[in-house]
Amino acid sequence: MTESERTESAAADGWEAGPVREPGARGRRFDAAVRGYLAQHPEATVVALGEGLGTGFWRLDNGRLHWLTVVAPETAAVRRILLPDGARRRTVGGAVTDHRWLDAVEEPWRGVVVTAPGVLVRLPPSAVRALLAACAERFPGGALVFDALPRTAAALARRAAGPGGDRWPGPVRWGLDRAELPRVARAVPGIVAVREVAPVRAPGRRARCGAAGWLRRRMPVLGALSPLVCEVRFAAAGSPGGPRQW
Repeated sequence: MTESERTESAAADGWEAGPVREPGARGRRFDAAVRGYLAQHPEATVVALGEGLGTGFWRLDNGRLHWLTVVAPETAAVRRILLPDGARRRTVGGAVTDHRWLDAVEEPWRGVVVTAPGVLVRLPPSAVRALLAACAERFPGGALVFDALPRTAAALARRAAGPGGDRWPGPVRWGLDRAELPRVARAVPGIVAVREVAPVRAPGRRARCGAAGWLRRRMPVLGALSPLVCEVRFAAAGSPGGPRQW
């Protein structure tokens, strides 16, 4: 398994046991963004980049979506054995940066939402821009959900890892500050909206009265270090595609 295919869940919890596993805090944000997109496009294709042996399909399946997992070839072989492909679920072996996986998305006009947990942070900025541009061109009306470390946190992660280090759970090459989100919308033609996905409370847990937000207001350094989950929306076919934020 290459560094770009190791997910947050694999790093934190190891091998997922069973077809359904409750995600962590970041995973809940990803799930919320995907569910929001599926509410508008129930027959969309969910493309899970670097999913490893993740089981998001079983958490998010609405009975109509299609699911495409993109992982390294050696991981794809294992996944097909343990989680065999189905009528609406397929696995493609290949690198995230090899954009041939875009050809595997059938009927993109039904909608496409791409998830990339722990993937973009390990790509150089040029590869991040190329991935956004490719998705904007091929998936009009689609979305891409990714996580990122603010630049200060990314620099600290690189320093802590050292040469050849292995953290988060791989070398951090790209960072993004919250204040830079509008720049993402202007960086690539075809991006019409960018937003940070809000935290989602775990099922069965009481709200903590905005404790996290209160701490970030009291201690701005926390906002400069805490990871963010973002959703990018692409212009629909034939639309002007001017940048905006929502």
